[in-house]
Amino acid sequence: MGLFDRLKERLAKTREAISDRITGLFKGGRPIDDALLKELEELLWTSDVGPLASELCAELGRLHRRGEVKGEDDVRGALRRMLLERLGPGSGEIALSHKPTVVLVVGVNGSGKTTSIAKLAHRFQQQGKKVLLGAGDTFRAAAADQLEVWARRNGAEIVRQQKDGADPAGVAWDAVEAGIARGADVVIIDTAGRLHTQSNLMDELKKVRRVIEKRLPGAPHETLLVVDATNGQNAIRQAQLFKESVEVTGLVLAKLDGTARGGAVFSIRGQLGLPVRYIGTGEQLGMLEPFDPEAFVDAIVSRELGGVAGTA
Repeated sequence: MGLFDRLKERLAKTREAISDRITGLFKGGRPIDDALLKELEELLWTSDVGPLASELCAELGRLHRRGEVKGEDDVRGALRRMLLERLGPGSGEIALSHKPTVVLVVGVNGSGKTTSIAKLAHRFQQQGKKVLLGAGDTFRAAAADQLEVWARRNGAEIVRQQKDGADPAGVAWDAVEAGIARGADVVIIDTAGRLHTQSNLMDELKKVRRVIEKRLPGAPHETLLVVDATNGQNAIRQAQLFKESVEVTGLVLAKLDGTARGGAVFSIRGQLGLPVRYIGTGEQLGMLEPFDPEAFVDAIVSRELGGVAGTA
């Protein structure tokens, strides 16, 4: 199964909210008029495209008046082009350009952070890389236990403290040191979930970053913020404050398979200016995809013609 087909299947709820409802708008050969564009704007808002929905529909109206958009296929094609312009080119996978490459992972409670780390580690292992995990979430024992279970099953190494409440910066130091000593290709460091409004805990993240950089100048080489896609527009404010506190370099959008609000990808990308590195599309370890803008947009706005995806 190719990337487009995988995404179309796993993003079914967002696809239903956008592509299938576009089909409904044009049912019976309905012409493009102000009422149709208003309904299209509403369905895009419902999918959490956000303020961009109004901008897109205003542009569609202008194109229609100029005779460049005449029917459903034209609307889909124009939407595809405009959405891709907003997303920009894909950022690709994390480049493992250092040995070890240190990846710090942050996010709010319940965002899917620990699961995303396991998926990311699995992905690198499938590529033949030696992975070491740092269980820096020392406040929630279940997080470290979860990572350790995954590590044991898959032969990855892990650095953790056995007691709750240990200094997360100390764990990060130990993980980087172990990664250097053991010849790891990548060190992925978990952190405790925290609300973006908890200034003391955000300060702790800054300390973790400083300690990592002290042990290995230039690290962390990537700081990934895991965002729960089901939070839609609410995720944007969270991401803004994390970005200000810990110099986030990229996003992982988790739980996209479980939401009809996948349109938030466009708002998050546009308002934050951060690359979307990966998207989580299911519970299994292999269900973490490098973000491909074209495949993503096609999966949610294309329609199938005779079994073949058409983007007009």
